This record gives sequence, C-alpha cells and structure tokens, in this order.
Amino acid sequence: MHPTPEPVTPEPRARITRPLLTQSWLDLAFLHWEVPPETAAGLLPAGTVPDTFDGRTYVGLVPFRMHRVGWFGLPGIPYLGTFPEINVRLYSVDQHGRRGVVFRSLDASRLVPVLTARIGFRIPYVWSRMSLRADRGTLAYTSSRRWPGPRPAHCRITLRVGEPLTAPTPLEHFLTARWGLHHSVAGRLQYLPNAHPRWPLHRAELLECDENLLAAAGLHVTGEPMSVLCSPGVAVRFGRPEPA
Repeated sequence: MHPTPEPVTPEPRARITRPLLTQSWLDLAFLHWEVPPETAAGLLPAGTVPDTFDGRTYVGLVPFRMHRVGWFGLPGIPYLGTFPEINVRLYSVDQHGRRGVVFRSLDASRLVPVLTARIGFRIPYVWSRMSLRADRGTLAYTSSRRWPGPRPAHCRITLRVGEPLTAPTPLEHFLTARWGLHHSVAGRLQYLPNAHPRWPLHRAELLECDENLLAAAGLHVTGEPMSVLCSPGVAVRFGRPEPA
C-alpha cells in the first residue's frame, strides 16, 4: 500500500545546498499522451506505482539542450557537458509518497556522458545522432539512435513557441514540476532529488511530430499529444541518491 502522494508544487519542496550534479536544461518541449495506468505500472521499477491525475497517467516526450553538466558544484563542462537530449518518461510515486519520473530512455549525442550515466548510475541513456535548432520562435529537434537498441528509433519534432503561461493549470504543473527521479541500481530502488526555479512555460503549436521513440520504449500511443508546452529553460541541481 502506497501512501497519499506529496502535493504537487511548482517550486521544489527542499533546497539542495550540496549538489552532486549541476546543469541547465534549455530550449525544452513537453509533449504528453495519456496511457493506461496498468500499462505504465508494468514499465515502472519495483517499489513504485503510476502517479495519476484524476485517475489518469501520462507518458512524456521531452527534447531539450543539456548545458554544462558539472560535478559537486564545480563549473560545468562546455563540450562533453553540453549536448541535445530527448527522454521518454513516466510518472511515479514511491512508498514514501515522493512523486518522480521514471525514464524509459534518454537519447543523447555525446558518447562519454552516455557511458558514464549507463555504467555509473544505471540510467538508460543511449547514443544518438541529434540536432536542435531554435530560430525565430520555432524549435526543431531531430534524433536517430546509434547504440544500443532498440533500433531503429528516431524522432523529428518541430513546434512554434506561443504566449507565456501566466497561470499553468494543475495538470500542467503535474506534468512539469517533478522533483526527483526513481530508478533501480542492483535491484534496489533509489530516488535522486533535484531542484530548480519554477518553470517559465509557454504554450506551443506542434508543426511536426514523426517519432517511434515511444514505441521503442514499450509505449504505444495514437493521435496528437494532449498537451504541448515549451520552456526557455532552468538551472538545475541534483542531490545525492536516497533509498526509496
């Protein structure tokens, strides 16, 4: 039995004063589709259940630019720490009521960070050819998976940035305000907390979406996403892993 989840808050519930990792997430898009909770449950690590909003849960496809990943508060790395990324994520709750995300895949264009994350953190990064273009109010992302599989897996997304969201809905906070990551290491569930300022969100018009990353991650959706948002980005801090 899992307890009542903690409240959804647009700001982090705790500060991270001694970060394990620092980085910025820039030029993001948030695309979401509804998925059956029972489907999501079969793809989550033991010790978590799907996080739901009014009985519904979602899969997110989130492309962005990772910028200057750094360790222990040191300055971020300009080349190896800066690259395009796109992740497929589900929404989770652990036995302590902590809300988080579970990554089904994270495509990135730098091999060294991919290997570091896979070996050191057991996070399912994959190496891909990628590009991100931000130009005249338009964001365009492309990705083609190199290693490992499942392959072929690709993505092409283009959207037009709309007006700022001055008052996001409770569902929009639920989908974007996530203050931790659930994942398993050697069969043990861990929770990796993060903190960043409130998201500056914009509505967005989806111009193109040709992808099979969701299917490669075991999630089969149909139709247009039910929510399309974007953000110029935030600076992020990750704390030390906590047992979950």
